[in-house]
Amino acid sequence: MKAKWALVFLAASAFGAVCQQANAQVAGEQPIGISVEQAQLIVEGWSVKKSLLGKSIYNDSGEKVGVLHDIIIAPDNAVSFGIVAAHQFLGVSQHDVAIPLSQLDYVGGKLVWAGATRDVVKAIPAFQYSKVRTVPITRKEFGHH
Repeated sequence: MKAKWALVFLAASAFGAVCQQANAQVAGEQPIGISVEQAQLIVEGWSVKKSLLGKSIYNDSGEKVGVLHDIIIAPDNAVSFGIVAAHQFLGVSQHDVAIPLSQLDYVGGKLVWAGATRDVVKAIPAFQYSKVRTVPITRKEFGHH
């Protein structure tokens, strides 16, 4: 019986060693996937689809000032701007505006845009999708600023 368990232990150890060798990283190579640190950032981040898109945005006084409709990703991969529907009628946006995502916060279970009012938001120039690329460009084509 001891020999059987010793054989199981030896096989499991060998299998573990083979798996470790298969996952070894080579210095200087770009790994595919995410690192442990990046995985932690994902866990702490927000799901755009589940937590942000289509959600109402309120000011710090609790008044609804818009709805988050889209997020524009800058060519340098920084998520930069939210597209807010400042005025909707029957679910159709009448006036979209672009704002830096850094101006939004998640407070008390709501998206909050501190200092915003309906009048101020409606006074922001309208955002037009026709001025945004429909197809991303490669990183090497994007000039660093």
